[in-house]
Amino acid sequence: MSTRASWTEVGAPAHGGAGAGKQVATLLTVLVPFLGLFPTMGLLWGVAFGPLDLVLLLSLYVLTALGISLGFHRLFSHRSFRAKKGFEVGIAILGAMAVQGPLTEWVVFHRKHHALADREGDPHSPHVGRSDALGSRAAGLWHAHIGWFFTRGSWFFSRGRERELPQYGRDLYANELVMRIDRLYPIWMTLSLALPFGIGLAVGGTLARGFEAMIWGGLVRIFLLHHVTWSVNSICHSFGRRMYRATDESRNNWVLALPSLGEAWHNNHHAFPSAAIYGLDRFQIDIAGIVLLGLERVGLVSDLKRPDQSQRTRRRLRTTA
Repeated sequence: MSTRASWTEVGAPAHGGAGAGKQVATLLTVLVPFLGLFPTMGLLWGVAFGPLDLVLLLSLYVLTALGISLGFHRLFSHRSFRAKKGFEVGIAILGAMAVQGPLTEWVVFHRKHHALADREGDPHSPHVGRSDALGSRAAGLWHAHIGWFFTRGSWFFSRGRERELPQYGRDLYANELVMRIDRLYPIWMTLSLALPFGIGLAVGGTLARGFEAMIWGGLVRIFLLHHVTWSVNSICHSFGRRMYRATDESRNNWVLALPSLGEAWHNNHHAFPSAAIYGLDRFQIDIAGIVLLGLERVGLVSDLKRPDQSQRTRRRLRTTA
C-alpha cells in the first residue's frame, strides 16, 4: 500500500509533456505486436486457428485480465472494495491463471512500486537513474517493461522470498485463504493451459484440436496479457496525459485502456490509489470498473472507494501533460 495518504495533495513532477513524436512512439510500441498477430490469425484461419480458438482466446483473456485488475490489483493490493468470500477466492484464482506470479509476490512488489513510485527503490521505474538521452530512455523502458525481472532483488530473483519485504504484505501473510491459494499456484498455472486444451479436445475430438486450443487460449493469451500488464509499468509511466497531480510520472494512455480493461488510466490511479474505479472522466472507458459496478448491484462486492468531485477538483491539473 502506498505510504502516503490516498487523497493527499502533492506537487506534480517537473518533467514536460509528451509531444507528437512520443505519441507516435507509443502507438508503434503498443500496437505493432498486436497488429502482427492479426495477419497471422487471418493466414491460419481454418487451418490452425478457428472460431473455438478465437472464443477461448478472447474469453480467457478477459477473465484472467479481470483476475489481475479486479483481484490482484484493486482488491488485494489496494483494498479498494469489499467482496464476498466466494468472489475473493474466484477472482484470486483467475488472477493466478494469468501466470504473472503468486498473489502475494504480485501484491508485495506492486505495493512497493506505489510506495516509491519513480524514486530510488521502485522495482520497475523507467526513470530512476536515466537521462533524457534516447538510449537511456529506451533502456529505462526496457527495464520497466521486462528487464526488472532479471535484476538483483527484483521479483524474478526474489520469488519465494517476498516475505523479506514484510511492510508490504503482513495482511496477506496472515490470511490463510490467500496463503492456501498461493501454495496451489502450480495447479492454477496448469489449469490455465489444461482448461483450453480440455475444451478443444472435447469439442474437436482430437489431440491436435486440443493442443491448438491450448496454444491460442493458453499460450498466446498469456503472452498478450503479460505484455499489456507490463506496458502499464513502462508505457504508462512514460507516454500519455497527466490529468491529476501525483508524485510520479504516471500517465493515462488511451491506446492501452481497452486491452488493459481500464488499468491504463494510470495517472488517475496514482493520484487516487485507493479508488476502485479508474475511468474518472468522460470517455475514459474502464471495463473492469464497469464490471465492478455490476457486481456491486448484485451484492458480490460493496464499499467501493472513489474520490468525490471536490477531491478530484483539488488535484486536477489546469494544464495536462
